[in-house]
Amino acid sequence: MSAQPHGPTTATEASAPHPRRDPLTESGHPGQRTTPDATHRAAFLAAPLPMALVDRAGLVVGANHAALALLGADSDRPVVGRLAADLLDLSSDPHTRDAYREVLHGRQARLSRTRRLKHPVGHSVWTRVTIAPVPDSEVALVSLHDLSAHRELRSRLRHLQMHDPVTKLPNRALFFERLTAALEAGAYDETGTSGRVGLCYLDLDGFKAVNDTLGHHVGDRLLAAVAQRLELCAERARHTTGAPLVARLGGDEFALLVEESAGTEQVTDLAEAVLSALREPFDLAGQRLAVSASVGVVERQAVGTSATGLMQAADTTLYWAKADGKARWTLFDPERNAHRMTRQALSSGLRPAVERGEFVLDYQPLVRLEDGAVRGVEALVRWRHPQFGLLTPNRFIGLAEEDGSIVQLGLWVLRTACAQARRWQLENPADPPVFVSVNVAVRQVWDSDLVADVARILADTRLAPELLQLELTESAVMGSAGRPLQALQSLSDMGVRIAIDDFGTGYSNLAYLSRLPVSVLKLDGSFVRGFQYEDGAAPTDPADAMIVEALVQLAHRLGLTVTAECVETAEQAARLRRIGCDTGQGWLYSRPVAPDRISRLLGRAS
Repeated sequence: MSAQPHGPTTATEASAPHPRRDPLTESGHPGQRTTPDATHRAAFLAAPLPMALVDRAGLVVGANHAALALLGADSDRPVVGRLAADLLDLSSDPHTRDAYREVLHGRQARLSRTRRLKHPVGHSVWTRVTIAPVPDSEVALVSLHDLSAHRELRSRLRHLQMHDPVTKLPNRALFFERLTAALEAGAYDETGTSGRVGLCYLDLDGFKAVNDTLGHHVGDRLLAAVAQRLELCAERARHTTGAPLVARLGGDEFALLVEESAGTEQVTDLAEAVLSALREPFDLAGQRLAVSASVGVVERQAVGTSATGLMQAADTTLYWAKADGKARWTLFDPERNAHRMTRQALSSGLRPAVERGEFVLDYQPLVRLEDGAVRGVEALVRWRHPQFGLLTPNRFIGLAEEDGSIVQLGLWVLRTACAQARRWQLENPADPPVFVSVNVAVRQVWDSDLVADVARILADTRLAPELLQLELTESAVMGSAGRPLQALQSLSDMGVRIAIDDFGTGYSNLAYLSRLPVSVLKLDGSFVRGFQYEDGAAPTDPADAMIVEALVQLAHRLGLTVTAECVETAEQAARLRRIGCDTGQGWLYSRPVAPDRISRLLGRAS
């Protein structure tokens, strides 16, 4: 059997110009020829599995009816006589081409490849092509397995698997697949394109309220309507590389991925368009709903960026948009993120730091304005952080209050300060003992038995109760009720002094002040700074002077003493002394210093 360049299209019609062994009439014994076996030929032609025969030159020399039908053979597009490599796409890559030649020459037992073949009608046919040499023959057998139905089913299943059933958008799995591919393409691109990616990560403000009040069926319709508007925004933002990918990541979270970003402006413009599109109310089967969205925007080079890192940045930026007031977009800020990461690192390390002994106390003198004598000291905690160095309270106290570690830290500060005050008392037995003032957070009252803790520490350190002063902020004390108020009263009954810190910056409920167990007011430093003098003349802010004088008089009428914070100049101290302020604290006397410096200061005073 042989083939002509444009010969017949069935195996039985093929004729050979030169004598050639007929593979359909092989007896199976080398060198022995038999008469044509019509039964074998008929079986080959009628076999349901598409098959063809290829000679060593790569020409198709025979094909059965199933193969002709699969390949769409006709008089204008014959199969027999054509190069199988062209017909079955076996030379598109060097590895397949070389392996195919080896099979034709009997040096390789088998070759199998999946190929997408173009049918004359126009559709594609996915085919598994398998080629194996026929023993003791000059031809190879080609079998074709139609995979089109299987591929179509798999494609449909993948679509269902990769798309959200409510919005019909790509889901989280498909989004991350595309994002990963975009990052890899951008990182290794050498075609002169930008190599950048952009992302708008958004969620709807108040969507939970829609579900809770109107039901999930209305919520689903709203999500579908939002998806349609997002797709319209993406289509309008179509760039040279196509429209951004819109995906629903879960709940009311959506993402728009710009796979070949032209820069930050393109992505922020997309975010603005999204916000604008969502401002228009939705009409859902007669139900009119107005929603807004918050959008986190990230745009950067693909090189050095991972999918996880990009999504973390987007999630952080979305949180900023929410925290900044919602219904807005916020662009990722590396500096702001670094601050957040530092804050997170500090927060996670607070509890272990107490156990490792990383905190220390400095003390700042509280000086009697009348004669300059040191009456007490305020304990100020510092954190010797192994990574960030020495940190002042404003860097970590707020974090400690948020996560509850303020209870553990506050207990350590209280015990350490009381023990130090007792040591000073023992070191200077001939002098009046100094009291120690310790800051207390309201959460310490709520989350622990502060009264019992104070009583136990005073007993353990043998410090008299009147030598301990507890400072609470004005807003905390003025809002006290129930347990906090009972605790303050019990501490006051015990003999412990209660001071209001930063007085004048909070509620300033003077009527309530008279009913609290408070013995000291600490005036906020913002008032004291108004006591600066210009050329020895009048104070720079007469209003501050009048307010401080009135507060001092009021406090004295209520039986309270007054401490002025942030005293930095002799002129301030003199003015405060003249209006009757009892105690001063500030750099004029000393910065916060280590305990041994206070010991020397007390020693000189004696």
